[in-house]
Parts: sequence; C-alpha cells; structure tokens
Amino acid sequence: MKDNKKKRVGSLRKKSVTVVLVAAFILSMISSTLSGIFYSYNMYNHYKKLSEQLADTAASMMSAEDIVRYYNEVKAIGPYDDEKYNNDDAYRAAYDEKANALKDENYQQMLDTLFSFADQSKGRNDIEYIYLQVIDGDSVTYIFDADHTDEAYQLGTVRPVSAEIVDRDGLENGIPAFVSNNPDDGWLCSCMRPVRDANGNPVALVGVDISMTKVVTEGFIYLITLIAIVLIVAGILILLIQKGVNKTLVNPINLLSKAARSFVEDKGKDANNRSLISKLSIHTGDEIETLSDSIKQMENDINDYIAHLTAVTAEKERIGAELELATRIQADMLPNIYPAFPEREDLDVYASMTPAKEVGGDFYDFFLVDDSHLAMVMADVSGKGIPAALFMMMSKILIKNAVMNGNTPADALTIVNRQICANNREEMFVTVWLGIVDLKSGLLTAANAGHEKPIVKSPDGDFELFEDKHGFVIGGMEGLKYRNYEIQLHKGSKLFLYTDGVPEATNAAKELFGIERTIDALNRSKDSEPSAILTAVKESVDAFVGDAPQFDDLTMLCFELKGDDNELIVDATLENVTLAADFVGNIADSLPFSEKSKKQLKIAMDELVSNVARYAYGDDTGKVSVRADHDDTGVTITITDSGVPYNPLEKEDPDTTLSADERDIGGYGIFIVKNTMDTMDYTYNDGKNILTIRKNYD
Repeated sequence: MKDNKKKRVGSLRKKSVTVVLVAAFILSMISSTLSGIFYSYNMYNHYKKLSEQLADTAASMMSAEDIVRYYNEVKAIGPYDDEKYNNDDAYRAAYDEKANALKDENYQQMLDTLFSFADQSKGRNDIEYIYLQVIDGDSVTYIFDADHTDEAYQLGTVRPVSAEIVDRDGLENGIPAFVSNNPDDGWLCSCMRPVRDANGNPVALVGVDISMTKVVTEGFIYLITLIAIVLIVAGILILLIQKGVNKTLVNPINLLSKAARSFVEDKGKDANNRSLISKLSIHTGDEIETLSDSIKQMENDINDYIAHLTAVTAEKERIGAELELATRIQADMLPNIYPAFPEREDLDVYASMTPAKEVGGDFYDFFLVDDSHLAMVMADVSGKGIPAALFMMMSKILIKNAVMNGNTPADALTIVNRQICANNREEMFVTVWLGIVDLKSGLLTAANAGHEKPIVKSPDGDFELFEDKHGFVIGGMEGLKYRNYEIQLHKGSKLFLYTDGVPEATNAAKELFGIERTIDALNRSKDSEPSAILTAVKESVDAFVGDAPQFDDLTMLCFELKGDDNELIVDATLENVTLAADFVGNIADSLPFSEKSKKQLKIAMDELVSNVARYAYGDDTGKVSVRADHDDTGVTITITDSGVPYNPLEKEDPDTTLSADERDIGGYGIFIVKNTMDTMDYTYNDGKNILTIRKNYD
C-alpha cells in the first residue's frame, strides 16, 4: 500500500505538465502547419501568376507564321532520330547542318528574344528554361530552346508529348501553371501558353520553367525557424503555467491529500490534538477552497458518525448477545433431548425447528399428561423475531397448563383463547394443533385452531392428509369454542405435524414446496424412525429451495405409536366397553370368520369387559387388558384385570326351561359367552384375573 502511495506522489504535477506539453506541442504543430500552408499557398500562387505572365509575354513576341514555316521545313528534312542524334556524331553533324540552314534572321531574332527574356529575369525570377514547341499527335517538336548549355534542344528535336499537355489539351489553351518536383531539375513552377496566328488559332506552345528550389528551401527554413520559435515560446509559457498550476491547484490538492491520508492512517492529530485537516489554510478563491471547506466539514461529520457508530455497534453487540441468549432460551423451552422418553417402549417422538431468524414464532411441544396419555402441540405465531418468540413462550405455557389441568384439547384451546384475548393489545394470534393420544388404546383426540392439517400413516399404509375440522386462530376472536375430533391410531401408526413453513417453502422460481411434495418426501422414508423421517423431509425441502432465502420457520414433529398391536389396555369404564369390542371386531374382520362369528366375538367382549367395569374395582377405576392372538385354527382372547378375584365360570347357568317371569335376573351374559365360544377358561395369578376365551374359524 505504501509503495502505491509513493508512486502516486507528484502524479498530478506530472499529469498537468504532460497535458500542457501535449497542448503546446499540438498548438505548435497546428500553428506551424497553418503558417507553412499559408506561406506555401502564397508563394505558389505568386510564382504561378509570374510564370503565366512570363509565358504570355514570350508568346506575344513570337511570329506564328515563321514558327509554322520552321516546323514545316524541319519536317521536310526527314524524320528526327533522337538516339542517333545523341550517339552518332556523323548523323548529328548532318542533321545540325540541315537544321541550321533553316535558321534565318527571323529565327535568330526570336531565339535571341527568348534568351534575352530569360537572361534579364535571372536573379529576379530564376527562369530555369524557356522554349517553344509544336505538338504533333503524341510527340512535340522543339523550335526554340533558350538554353546556354549543351543540353539545349535544337530546331527539330522531337520528344514524346508530356502528360501535362495530354491531360490539359495544351495546344488549345496552354497549360496553367503547376508546381512539380523531379530529381534532375528539383522544384519547378511550369506554365505553357499558346502562340496564335492571325486567325487566333494556336500553332505552338511557349513554355516557361521557373526554379522554386530556393523558394522551397527558404520555406522549409522558415517553417523550422517558426517551429523553434513557437516551441521556445511554448516552453516559457509551460514554465509559467506550471508554476501557476502548482500554486493554485497541485500544492493545495497535495495538502488536502496529505491531511486526508493522515486522518485515515493515524487520525491526523498533532501534539495539541488538532487534526491536520482542521489546520488547513487554503485561500485560492475557487473550487479548491470550497473543497477544503467541504473536507473540514466532512471531518466533523465523520467524527460524529464514528462516535455514533461506536455507540450503535456496542448496542448492536449487546442486542446480539441478548438475541443469542433468547435463541438458547427458546431452544431450551422446547423439548430437545432425544430419545424423549427412553423408558417408554410404546412410543417414539421427535421434533425439530429451524427458525427463519435468530428466534422464531413456531413452536412445538409434547409431554405426558399421565402414564398413558401423551399430549402433542404444533403452533405458529403470527410474525417473526423477538415479539413472536415472546408470544410463543406465553402461548406454550398456557396450553400446557390447560392440558395438565385435565381439559380435553378443545376445552384447553377454548381456555387459552379466552386468556390471550383478555390482554392482546398487539392483536397477535397463533394457530394451534393440539392432540392427546391414549397410548393404550391408540385413540387420538385432537382440536385444530386454524393450523395445518395433520398427516397420518396407518401401520401398513402410506402417509395421507387427514381432513380435520378447523376452528379459528387463538387470539383472533373472543368467546370461541373449539370442538374435538378423534383419530384411531394402531400400533405402528405414525403422525406428522408441521407448520406452514414446510409446504410454503419457496425456491428461486417462486414455486411452493407444497403438500404433495411433503407427502411424497414422507412416504419415501415412511418405514424409518421419526428422527430419520424429519431429516428426510428437511433434506427434500432444502434441495427444492436451493439458494433461495428461508422466509419462514420450519417446524416438524413425528410421532409413532409402538408396541404390540394385538393388545389393548384401557381404563375399565363403561365408556371403553365399545372400544374393546371394536378392537376385537377389527381383528376378527381380518380373519376367516363368518359374520355370525364376528358378532358373537363382539358380544362376548361387550359382556366380559362390562363385568370388569362394573365389579372389578368397585368405586375405583383400574385397567383392563384385552389381548387377541390368532393361529391357523382360530383366535384366543385374554382379558386381564387387577380387580377383586372373580371366576365367572363358577356362576351357575340360568335355567332356560323356566319362563321369563320365573328366571333370576343376571347370569345370561356369561351363559351366552359359554355357548358361543369354543372354550372358556379362568385363572387368578399374581393378583390378576385372567379370563381366556377361544373361537375357532367356521
């Protein structure tokens, strides 16, 4: 980090210098280029006009009739061979002799005029060449060439027509002045003007070539000098601008940067506990000064914010610690030690809660009301967080107290609703499913206050949704009364309770997990123990939800009624006589008995259990056990109680020969049992009455 800071030191100064240098260079190039273009344009135009004037003047001094005559005569002496003329001295001498013979006084006079014209312009116009030629198809024939060197073209010299003449139709209008550059002659400004006869027809072209090498050289020197001057001036301006930039921009910004960096790294305090920012004294009268004032204000705001943030952080840590404690307290309020009842072999129960926040509004509970009754609660408080958790704890305590006071589920919910509605200013509510299962008979009595429907599994079947009757939510309305309903569980039956966080779990596509997926997940692990079932459902929900956030608490409970399904243990009361008869009747329905035999078994159970209920325990209430064991030939039913010793077989059979008025009351039930069952035995052992009856298959 420090190395990066060192690299950044002075970068603003470097950037400002670079920007000024680039700007100066660009301006220098632009100004120099424009000056060069302007200079070249003016000079080229001057020389073009000059060459045109000279060519026009020279053309006006020529005799068109003589030029035509010279051209015709030179053509008459034979074709001109340029290669022989330059390489064959004899041919050259012969040709010159013929050509010179054609040069009369007028010819010499016009040639001298051109020489004089060219010589007089030397030093002023720098005429390089002046000549006269006649165009003949794709070649030209020189008539005059005012050149003092040996390279001068003689009368009759033929050369290919130049591209300028072809492109510009030079014989008719001449060739406007143009500038060219070639390796032999350098820079030239050339122009050709026609020589016209008396009728105005062009007969030849006078060409003037003015050397511009000196002009171009001087222009280049001028341009270089101009660039040098501009660069020198720009350099001086750069120094002045840079000094001003440093004073008004770079140095104040560096001060601001140093103060800000110091504030971040070491709080920027000096020996007098003053910050470097507060000591800034920048008076540039522009945005830099405004920035300085803003940074000073920012320092004050940051210090205030840090102080506030420190206090808020401390408060947040305190709240976090309390929230963590609340989470632990809530977890401790719910049953969380498993196996829940290690001494009991007739049941297995497991529950879990995964709150959407640190603490949630869902809760579950299960507890033994007595040795043979287990209460189970599944509830969902409106809202989330601490308020829901407090309301949940209160509701849980009230529900348990109402149940432990001996109330049925419906009565317990009615009482709790009255208690909550009496002081519910926040208008919170809770949905509750409350059930109490008789662990001996398997009869589940339940009441539902607006909660999710339970899912029940028969011993050999699948999990299925139980369509129960709903009441209104607890805390939603005063004066409500709830109703009980019953579910007959058998040994091996399972009960799954849950909150809406399970079916309403939502994935990233806004799809709900749904009750069908819940039942499918349950049935995939239906033969597992309750803890494994809940784990499988949670994994299915997590796989479905994926990376989507959890919006609701996820609470589940699974109960399994275990033990031998061939035995029923209930209180020896007249209310349970029908329960015992139905128990035996259900077993008989699964065996190869006739309808008559099934009725006889139910009548026998009704008579025998009724006797136990009426006489075995006197004014007290004890237990009666009904066990049914079947084999290949029939079923054996054993009825056991701990009441006073009583052998029903010792009772004398009634005299069926007497009329109804003459017979004694009673004794007919046992008599009917004896006559409808195949065998009937009684023993008294270990303080228990044991009555055994057997019915063989039809």
